Amino acid sequence: MNPNVKKRILFVDDEQNFLEGMRRMLRAQDGVWDMDFIANAYAAFDQICKTGYDAIVSDIKMPCMDGFELLGKIRNTEWTKDIPVLILTGSNENHLKQRALDLGATDLLNKPVNREDLIARLRSMLRLKSYQDEITAQNALLDRKVRERTLELEETRLDIIWRLAKMAEPRDYDTGNHIVRVGYYCWAIAGALGLEQEYIEALFLTSPLHDIGKIGIPDDILLKPGKLSPEEFEVMKKHCAIGAEMLRHDCNCKDAFLEERRLHRYKTTGNGSNPLLKMASTIALSHHERWDGTGYPSGLAGDKIPMESRIVALSDVYDALCSVRPYKPAFTEEESLTIIRDEVGTHFDPAVYDAFEKSIDKLRSIRIRFSDQTYRHPDNDQPIANKDLQIS
Repeated sequence: MNPNVKKRILFVDDEQNFLEGMRRMLRAQDGVWDMDFIANAYAAFDQICKTGYDAIVSDIKMPCMDGFELLGKIRNTEWTKDIPVLILTGSNENHLKQRALDLGATDLLNKPVNREDLIARLRSMLRLKSYQDEITAQNALLDRKVRERTLELEETRLDIIWRLAKMAEPRDYDTGNHIVRVGYYCWAIAGALGLEQEYIEALFLTSPLHDIGKIGIPDDILLKPGKLSPEEFEVMKKHCAIGAEMLRHDCNCKDAFLEERRLHRYKTTGNGSNPLLKMASTIALSHHERWDGTGYPSGLAGDKIPMESRIVALSDVYDALCSVRPYKPAFTEEESLTIIRDEVGTHFDPAVYDAFEKSIDKLRSIRIRFSDQTYRHPDNDQPIANKDLQIS
């Protein structure tokens, strides 16, 4: 706190003569204190709410609003609750003194007021207020640092998620913003389904990892410019299990590593379940399941397929249809929507499709905002023109 800043003190009493006497009594303190004198408790509280006082001196017995009510309003208002309050009472009013203390009075002083006693009490209250202000300032600083650190960790986590998701993209060409678009598509569709915000945010963060398992698929299959053979497609299917295994949370292994590095503050608590990794693993494993049970790898059907995987399945297919791939050119939006519509009830959950249809304007805006440059095959520098559709 700046010691050169004058402290502000408010005196409240319905007797104007008493206030004038206080003003004369404390005139020598004008150089160190800014003092206001108000004869009405209502006006005093309005002034307290407008001005950051360091201390308040109030009588108890006042008309309209007495000192007890004023004290209660001060303590029950966030802006004023920590201001120290000195209550003036008669020497024989012990029951009033106890009530004042119960309401949060900082100190008590008998009338008639002794100048030296009043100054000593005020100085003590002002020191208390300075200590409180310092603690408040330190707490605010710590809170700000915690928020900044939390934001840094959150940004780091998001950066790691996006970088990890990009690992799934083919290694010798750039599929652009596919994972970004899928994340935003999922956000829009989940919102149209009326799902909880926490779930939507988790889906947005984890859906870009749906194809992380493709890093385990050989390039000659992953980048093949044409339809895969049945044998090759069986290999491609393995990316679901590979991705799920990569994202499955092994807390024992992690805690052993942290124990070795003495990083105790990062150790897992409870069962070690990380909800984001759990959702990401679920999506990676089951985003190629189909509503009619003919998908892979587990042949799940209907509601047995996790909701997040149903949403990602439709988002992924929509983006794949509208985008160039090594095995196909980009279809028009009309062609893509026709293909998807024909698959409702077989490939796609009808409820998810309804939300998709309601969100189509948002999805179109997302696709335009995060569009890719035209892909050309590196061997012939010509756009791929294979019409065989095989979304893997």
